[in-house]
Amino acid sequence: MADGGVAGLVLAAGAGRRMGGPKALLRLSPCGPSLVERAIDRLHAAGVGEVHVVVGSAAASVTVHAEHAGGVVVEATDWDEGMGASLRRGLEVLDSTDAEAVLLMLVDLPDVSSDVHVRLLASAGGDLTDVLVRAAYGGVPGHPVLLGREHWKGVCESAVGDHGARDYLASQQPRLVECADLATGRDIDRPADV
Repeated sequence: MADGGVAGLVLAAGAGRRMGGPKALLRLSPCGPSLVERAIDRLHAAGVGEVHVVVGSAAASVTVHAEHAGGVVVEATDWDEGMGASLRRGLEVLDSTDAEAVLLMLVDLPDVSSDVHVRLLASAGGDLTDVLVRAAYGGVPGHPVLLGREHWKGVCESAVGDHGARDYLASQQPRLVECADLATGRDIDRPADV
């Protein structure tokens, strides 16, 4: 499902302190792709246009992996403020493009496949600029989130610290699209999670 009106945004700026290093660089198998490469590949496989990747901690190394997979790198110099800074920076850059919506993804969701992305994109309906759709797993809201351009300003205003878009999404109540048959949607935070 190719749609030039939808850009991808992968938040991959964190230091991964609980993991012992940046999760973006983590490989689930010795010869496999890094998590940032997997995220970009899956968004491209779903037909998303440009995939922007926000880097911060270990920016030079993550940039190499992101560009190798065809990602457009965006640096958040204030990444250590939390996810909110990365999200604001990514949306700020996308605001200068002609994207009507963004499919927002976290880098540390290894089992969220392109099938999940395709399902969210298929559920978007006609006008992408005001779409607000979120994947759910067993009824629990998760990622990715499909954000129409009309929501970007509100998300940026509420994205502080490590909350990202959480407060905005709680106030706006996006339409949930069940995806538990495709993935768990669980993130990995510690080595034991791998």
